[in-house]
Amino acid sequence: FIESESDLDSALKQFLPLTQNPPLFYPELVKSGAIALLSNLLSHENTDIAIEVVSVLQELTDEDVGAEVDDLAEEEDEGSGAGMATRTRLAMAELIDELLNNSILDLLVANLSRLTETEETDRQGVFHVLGTFENLVSFMPPLADRIVSETSLLPWLLKRVAQKEYESNKQYASEILAILLQQSRENVLRLAELDGMETMLKILSQYRKKDPGDREEVEFMENIFNCLCSALAEAEMKQLFLDAEGVELMIIMMKERLLARTRSIKVLDYAMQTDLGTGNCERFVEMLGLKTFFSAFMGKGEGKRKKLGATSSFEDEEHLLGILVSLFTNLASDTPLRIRLVAKFVEGNYEKVERLLEMREVAEARMKAVERDIVMERRVMEANQEEIGDDEEAEWYIRRMDAGLSSLQNADYILAWLCMEDDGAMNHAKTLLARKDQSFGHIIGVLEGFRDNIGDDTGGEDGAEEESLQRMVLEQLIAFLGGSV
Repeated sequence: FIESESDLDSALKQFLPLTQNPPLFYPELVKSGAIALLSNLLSHENTDIAIEVVSVLQELTDEDVGAEVDDLAEEEDEGSGAGMATRTRLAMAELIDELLNNSILDLLVANLSRLTETEETDRQGVFHVLGTFENLVSFMPPLADRIVSETSLLPWLLKRVAQKEYESNKQYASEILAILLQQSRENVLRLAELDGMETMLKILSQYRKKDPGDREEVEFMENIFNCLCSALAEAEMKQLFLDAEGVELMIIMMKERLLARTRSIKVLDYAMQTDLGTGNCERFVEMLGLKTFFSAFMGKGEGKRKKLGATSSFEDEEHLLGILVSLFTNLASDTPLRIRLVAKFVEGNYEKVERLLEMREVAEARMKAVERDIVMERRVMEANQEEIGDDEEAEWYIRRMDAGLSSLQNADYILAWLCMEDDGAMNHAKTLLARKDQSFGHIIGVLEGFRDNIGDDTGGEDGAEEESLQRMVLEQLIAFLGGSV
């Protein structure tokens, strides 16, 4: 019996060289019936054998398989290299289809439930299972929905990331959880059914008083924050976040000025967006979040930025501006909450208006640098008589948005609201703009571009109604500034 298992282990290792040339070997592997055999071995009573099988499957499905063959073909002929890459993907698709036909998803999850992780071998087994899931979803993203709907992986992941002891598999589980929740409404709603919002907030609460211990734990914390942001893209989760006192937790994290501070700002940005985030906006002001927020807005506490895992200043400013956009959009006119918001910009001799215009200047400079590149590309295409269509224009617009146009639009939207609601802010802004040889005409131009590029559809009737309202608000702001030029 021992000899036969030893022979089996040796036989499994012989599959590994097949990864060097998937187009040649994978179709034969499928035809031979070996995939069904490997799948059956995942249920072997000896978990060491099952772990060895999972290790082989992780290698076979790795995105880098066939890399040496691809590189060699590309060195010989660029066209041949592209063709080899295509054949490698086709071979991988055939292999994964066969694995799916042999219930690979259920078998992988079944092994998670029987590996205790008290032994190093079991811990390695869990690592290989998670790695195989990552490979499958990376190659075939739609599998994320199927994995969650057809297996118990999601509850296993939630339970795993909630365990107090920290080690590498906990970090890997958080990474897989983040992958499964990306752009998947169905998976987020399933998360809600499992009390995932409560679980994520409880996990993150440990970082309100202390930073993660090392780089790996920083990645774990980052993954949970990303899960939270993915969840908050759905309307139902915004309410659950509010009910679970998520706003209060994020305010506490902003106060402490630890690594979680910038992540909490990002979460609040997501939680407050759209009219469905109105409750979170109101709670934020009610819980005295403005004082803490404007400390971050003014750049206080930036001395700790260089610590492990610090985010970029520009990225942080994007989320700070996003929060202000949501507050000015969602807080009802003439209410105490909105009056408190505007008053914050008045205090300190309008220093926050000056800071807003500083952010605007940085965003504009970044955007103009990209704009110069786009102008050159346009000239080259015109000189070569190449057609410039909607696809090219859309790509250039996205590049502008990523470079700084999005922040510029948000800054001008906030500034326009301030000018409409406070004469002192308007006069101060006008003076500061004049020092840079600018006027409200520049703000109007940005807002007009903002209005003209609002998407035709963000999701059914609700999306169309929201777009219509957004255009109407922008028209009113533009008209007001136009009368103040």
